[in-house]
This record gives sequence, structure tokens and C-alpha cells, in this order.
Amino acid sequence: MQGLAQQGILTGGDPLKTTGKLVSGKQKVVTDGPFKEANEIVGGYLLINAKDLNQALEISKGCPIFEENGKVEVRPIQQQN
Repeated sequence: MQGLAQQGILTGGDPLKTTGKLVSGKQKVVTDGPFKEANEIVGGYLLINAKDLNQALEISKGCPIFEENGKVEVRPIQQQN
């Protein structure tokens, strides 16, 4: 992350706590989380500056989570009109 910041690519991000709540359905039912039965738990997020999705994918390949056989999801931010 320090390298991304030095390159001017990193614009934000934080690790996420292991506690939380889930709101779901039309009734907006609140339950405790994260859930042990979940196969994938989001541990944190980063916001980066990239010209397109392909560049973001290349940047993501430098993430140290891969050393632990982890996964990175790369998604663009939806622009609001």
C-alpha cells in the first residue's frame, strides 16, 4: 500500500473489523455477522486511481494477499448522475 501511495495511485481504504450486522430482505431483518458459513469475507478495501479496469487489474496483482492464496475483487465505482 505504501508503494501505491508513493505512486499516487492509492486514494483511500481501510481494513474492516471482524464484527458487523447484516440487513436483508423486504422486512430489513438485522442479524449478526460476519457469518461462519460465508465462504468469502471482505477483510478491507482500497480505492485506487486507474484509467480503466485493465489497469486496475494489473495494479491488483501486486497485492500481498496472494501470498496467503487470497483473492482480490476489482470493481469500478458506479458514477451517480
